[in-house]
Amino acid sequence: MAGRSFRHTLRSPDTMLMTIAIPIVILLMFVYVFGGAIQVGGDYIDYVVPGIILLCAGFGAATTAVSVATDMHNGIVDRFRAMAVSRTSLLAGHVAESVLRNLVTTGLVILVAVGLGFRPTADPLRWLAVLGVLAFYILALSWLAAALGLLAPNPEAANGFTFIFMFLPYISSAFVPVETLPSWLRGFAEHQPVTPVIETTRGLLMDAPIGSSGGVALAWCAAIAVIGYLAAGALYRRSGRD
Repeated sequence: MAGRSFRHTLRSPDTMLMTIAIPIVILLMFVYVFGGAIQVGGDYIDYVVPGIILLCAGFGAATTAVSVATDMHNGIVDRFRAMAVSRTSLLAGHVAESVLRNLVTTGLVILVAVGLGFRPTADPLRWLAVLGVLAFYILALSWLAAALGLLAPNPEAANGFTFIFMFLPYISSAFVPVETLPSWLRGFAEHQPVTPVIETTRGLLMDAPIGSSGGVALAWCAAIAVIGYLAAGALYRRSGRD
């Protein structure tokens, strides 16, 4: 099932192109349009790249929701149910493909950022930790996206349901320090799931202390992954009884 989903992605290169192009365009906009006016105590590109990476993961997860919704509405799932196919394999295949695809696109975005002047100082061990955190975050978003794809009445609605994945990084420490936000917004920015993941990723890449953000980030990812997995399984079983 993962191979099937990956072949579908290869046959739709425009989808992967947009998944890569949009975060790069946003990176260029923030670095060259807004970066000169934003003070973060260092090079702005080093500050903003972790947020762009998570934004990239959000776009990729939206694609997963659309793919799941498409499968549910084109009749192929009924065919799978008539075959000796595990009930969880379809969703697991979409999620596995999503993790692989998003890690590839994230790597490409990082390469572009390095070309623009991004200079991470992480050692190999910290790079491995960054890979683990990003993979866990993408896994969590992918399971939640799969659940939203099952919940959506059609593929177009599935794309709208995942808007929150792209919106949350903007109200976090992705683009500006949370200390600069209004007090009524700062509390939300500090206690939503994206901020600790960004702070952990940024600290690991720039060889800076991450404090408690690492544990908080892993806890958020675990909670989202469990909720997404359980919801996706329940929705998939319910769809088979309709």
